[in-house]
Amino acid sequence: MLLPFIKKSDVQALSRKQIMTIILAGAFLAGDLTFWNSSFSYTSVANANLLVNLTPFTVIPVSYFLFKEKMTPKFLLGGLVTLVGVLVLMANKVSLSSDRLLGDSLSLGASIFYAMFMITVYQLRDTVKSNVIMFFSAFGTLLVLAVVIFLTEGFYLPQNIADLLPLLALALVSQILGQGLLAYCLGKVNASLSSLITLSQPVVAALYAWVIFQENLNLQSVIAIVITLIGVYLAKTQTVEENEKA
Repeated sequence: MLLPFIKKSDVQALSRKQIMTIILAGAFLAGDLTFWNSSFSYTSVANANLLVNLTPFTVIPVSYFLFKEKMTPKFLLGGLVTLVGVLVLMANKVSLSSDRLLGDSLSLGASIFYAMFMITVYQLRDTVKSNVIMFFSAFGTLLVLAVVIFLTEGFYLPQNIADLLPLLALALVSQILGQGLLAYCLGKVNASLSSLITLSQPVVAALYAWVIFQENLNLQSVIAIVITLIGVYLAKTQTVEENEKA
């Protein structure tokens, strides 16, 4: 799907090291998908959604040491407020149980893989366009997922258009638009802020459910959404202030 949008000159400008790094990013994304989808068999959807979005706990420390990103008190406060908002939103849905330890661990593992995907893409975005990253990273994702599928469930080909359409929708919406926009944003804002925004995904999901499926938002959910948005705003304004000073 992305091939028509890839310029030949952009591909020719890539070094072998850059191509291998992009493929590695795709492998990290495959690890995220493998661990996260596996976690649903051992834990609740709410637990999996919360834990997989804890990417800031990996991205922020790595960005601090690897990219020398400044972690000001205001940014950390914004991160804490965002986390509190998400926890308030998920409070009645998430449950801690020893029976769900494996699933919860898989979800946390998925968050680490996704964080490594974000960090790798962030490092690449200084010199490589987002559409090129998504095109070549797909090969890394494909290779890893093919091995996982072969060792677990075996290959399954769509038998009709009804089977094929959901896969095409996932490729277009989740991969090309979702991950592609994230890759683009990683060239505009720092990795720490990007991971913090990723943490607020449960809030976005709640708003989607309200708009599309007419699910009710109770007072607790509304308060949680407001808290989360305030946290992201605090972190974002700190980033803007740093850019203006620079």
